[in-house]
Amino acid sequence: MSDENDDENNNENDDERAARNAARRPGTQRPGGRTARTRAAVRDAVLAGLSEHGYPGLTIEYVAEHSGVHKTTLYRRWGDLEGLLADALDLAGEDSWLPPDTGSLEGDLRALAREVVDSFTDPAVAASGSAVIAAGFQSERAATALRAYYTERFRRCETIVERAVVRGELQPPAHAKETTAPQAAIDAGALVRAVSAPLFLRLFITREPVGTALADQSAAAALAAARAGAFTTGTTASPPGPAT
Repeated sequence: MSDENDDENNNENDDERAARNAARRPGTQRPGGRTARTRAAVRDAVLAGLSEHGYPGLTIEYVAEHSGVHKTTLYRRWGDLEGLLADALDLAGEDSWLPPDTGSLEGDLRALAREVVDSFTDPAVAASGSAVIAAGFQSERAATALRAYYTERFRRCETIVERAVVRGELQPPAHAKETTAPQAAIDAGALVRAVSAPLFLRLFITREPVGTALADQSAAAALAAARAGAFTTGTTASPPGPAT
């Protein structure tokens, strides 16, 4: 049998082992055949390794052992650890997650902020998320993948603001309406980022504790700023000064 055929057979064995590993973890098996299951198993192993050892301690050997995919296959398909991590983030971004829909802008922003807090404080899921963000400070390729992941997450969150505009909950402030500038609009991306920014600051920069109260405060601050026109685009007008 040729080397090419041997390699193909080894790939099939890798895929079968990965499928068995993925099947043992609830919620990790994805549709799409052996390749998708292999990718999911590798993703799970990468995230588990980051949680246990951090990016500096993650090895190809660990991923191979915990995914059931041979090292030679990992090197051939993903190249190196940075490739593994980047693909893990790409795969995570292909999920069906949607932002909260409570029926009001205030409720949506509060629920979104609380979800951020839960994601990084719940012992069941916090370790992997924190480790992935830490990896972004140590690998440029990981940083690029992380940026793409959150860009997509915030893009999905923009629907929160779009729904609020349709409901009439957000309108340009009075001083913007009085200008002759192009029609004012709300920068949805900036608004939803403002909700999580104070939380990420405390979680990953100052390392201060976060909780529900801080989540609600962050949401309230972003909402107040939006109502005051802080995220209104299409006008350069300033609020009117005191009468003289």
